[in-house]
Amino acid sequence: MAFKIMSLTDAAAERITEIIEDSDKPVLGLRVGIKNAGCAGVAYTMDYVAEPVTGDDHVTDKGVDVWVDPKATMYLLGTIMDFEQSKMGSSFTFKNPNQTSACGCGESVTLKAADLKAIAEARATA
Repeated sequence: MAFKIMSLTDAAAERITEIIEDSDKPVLGLRVGIKNAGCAGVAYTMDYVAEPVTGDDHVTDKGVDVWVDPKATMYLLGTIMDFEQSKMGSSFTFKNPNQTSACGCGESVTLKAADLKAIAEARATA
């Protein structure tokens, strides 16, 4: 079985499907990346994908297509994307094993590159 850079919860897949269906323009899926931002270092980015960007990594999970900016791949390996709703609002969240800290307001995180050796060893014993 191929290793997925990231995976989606049912809630995230359902919300992405809704976004695609509600779009005024043709949308194939979402593109996820990271950018320098906030006091912790980086923030996750998400954009509509009308046409895939050459070189992006492609993940299909639960019938949804997500493209990953190759500059973010090493920082997103093993991430689970979720969609959470509360009385105060709703948002996509990222359960990222490469996250080392986050700012107090939740706008940015600190990420380290994934440990490829540890991932390979875990796959070998699984």
